Amino acid sequence: MAAIKAHGSLISTATNRVLVTLYEKELEFEFVSVDMSTGEHKKDHFLSLNPFGQVPALEHGDLKLFESRAITKYVAYEYANKGTQLIHQDSKKMAITLVWMEVEAQQYDPVASKLVWELGIKPLVGMVTDKAIVEENEPKLAKVLDVYENRLAHSKYLGGDCFTLADLHHVPTLQYLLGTQSQKLFDSRPHVSAWVADITARPAWLKVQAMRNKH
Repeated sequence: MAAIKAHGSLISTATNRVLVTLYEKELEFEFVSVDMSTGEHKKDHFLSLNPFGQVPALEHGDLKLFESRAITKYVAYEYANKGTQLIHQDSKKMAITLVWMEVEAQQYDPVASKLVWELGIKPLVGMVTDKAIVEENEPKLAKVLDVYENRLAHSKYLGGDCFTLADLHHVPTLQYLLGTQSQKLFDSRPHVSAWVADITARPAWLKVQAMRNKH
């Protein structure tokens, strides 16, 4: 079997989205750290993997992929019978999962990522949080989470009764926001809070956390 190489930065939510998928599928892989502080992601070698100069990228034999959600879908389908079943074979069940994968990408992530940058990453790199951006985006995230609270009152996970990519794609941004002032948005919604506790405690995610703690 061709070796899997995952290129990225452990500070990156998109990189961590790929890593947790690889761990959920119980796959052997090589992690290739990309030093974004020195602009390595804008150099020719990395641009040959992702012409947009953004992490992550994945190599699997001759196949080269970028865009984290495209990578997670590839891994989930390519290794459908290995590790955690992150997709459905039933087309109607998969259609529901795909809806919530789109919700994550189109409704949740644009807002959550702004809060992650301000409250999670800026303090790590010695930058000052822009409180105005936080105040603008917390109500927007609250509206999304109201929809999630309703969904999760009727379904254990967003895509149905089992953990899928629809849930997994949230985990890296959630982890950054836990322990910040935005945690209250999750804690105040009981079904969302239970879901967050569940998906951030999965063994695959704890392995990603362990990788981050080593660096």
